[in-house]
Amino acid sequence: MTRPWFEADWPAPRGVRVLSTLRGDAGSGVSKAPYACFNLGDHVGDDPVAVTENRRRLKTGMSLPAEPSWLAQVHGVTVADLDSADFKGPADAAVARGAGKVCAILTADCLPIVLATDSGDMVAAAHAGWRGLAAGVIEATVRAMAVPAGRLMAWLGPAIGPQHFEVGAEVRDALLSGDAHAVDGFAQNSRGRFMADLWMLARRRLETLGVIRIYGGGECTFTRTDRYFSHRRDGITGRQATLIWREG
Repeated sequence: MTRPWFEADWPAPRGVRVLSTLRGDAGSGVSKAPYACFNLGDHVGDDPVAVTENRRRLKTGMSLPAEPSWLAQVHGVTVADLDSADFKGPADAAVARGAGKVCAILTADCLPIVLATDSGDMVAAAHAGWRGLAAGVIEATVRAMAVPAGRLMAWLGPAIGPQHFEVGAEVRDALLSGDAHAVDGFAQNSRGRFMADLWMLARRRLETLGVIRIYGGGECTFTRTDRYFSHRRDGITGRQATLIWREG
């Protein structure tokens, strides 16, 4: 079976693992078009049986310590504490201190961000599309980790690149309202709209918080039709996942 995922290339703390999945092929996933093949999203109209099988293949193929904590993402700023049995409801980020808790973010153009303490004793993941960035999901996630930002390191996963992420003035204004100096994250095009750089915008917010060890970025979901699902490109489509966890 083809392995439809890759491990992040970053200097992760010992015992911390980060995995990002691909759209895969018929040898790796069982979803049919337009969700072909390794779709992990159960909210996009795919056959639930196929999604369950794809998730099973991910868990067994990577020998994950537990089923990933699949969040009900709503482009908000709620952070789920995976060490608490009391959490319920939608969330767009998750933190975990205990080993074996798998934080998971589903995307198809939005930016997945993972964070870890330099000692590897805590991990987190956040779903950062433009709405989440503007609302403060990065700030909420760092706040939930409750450690000095200088102890954190981050990896930015696959997302739509600045050559393809066109937004209107209202989106630009929403993002600049929380960071007036983020103007360099936008380039005006010939239609009077703006091309937005999610990686740059996320980096600015992380650096403003004091997180300076930032890796990844540059993998464009829109461009790489062979590797990634892209909602902006395809409309109805599947979702890839970005996972982070602590080994026991």
